[in-house]
Amino acid sequence: MLSNKEAIATIGVRDVEAARKFYGNVLGLQEDSSAGDKCEGVVCYLSGKSRIFVYESKYAGTNQATVVTWDVGAEIGEIVAALKAKGASFEHYEMEGMRLEGDIHVGDQMKVVWLKDPDGNILSINGK
Repeated sequence: MLSNKEAIATIGVRDVEAARKFYGNVLGLQEDSSAGDKCEGVVCYLSGKSRIFVYESKYAGTNQATVVTWDVGAEIGEIVAALKAKGASFEHYEMEGMRLEGDIHVGDQMKVVWLKDPDGNILSINGK
């Protein structure tokens, strides 16, 4: 039923304007102008063939798990450096089978970083 349908990440934030600066300026996502201002307190971003809805919520930042993941392949080092240059800071976790190389957690088959938006929502970037 849904296997051939696009999914949309939805991320709750307390301050839409602060989120707009982070998602637009730091992450470099483009707002989806075709979405228009259909709902007050909601911003839609384009990310590849996907969309991300950022919406105002009093529950923002309460999830302690990853809310969205980007798979960037071999570009992970370049992307992490660019994000760091824009002021992003990365989370570091102790994980069995992974070692930390700078801000990137490296395992046998993957590389991954985590960062938080202004509300503490956890974002992930995976690579190889």
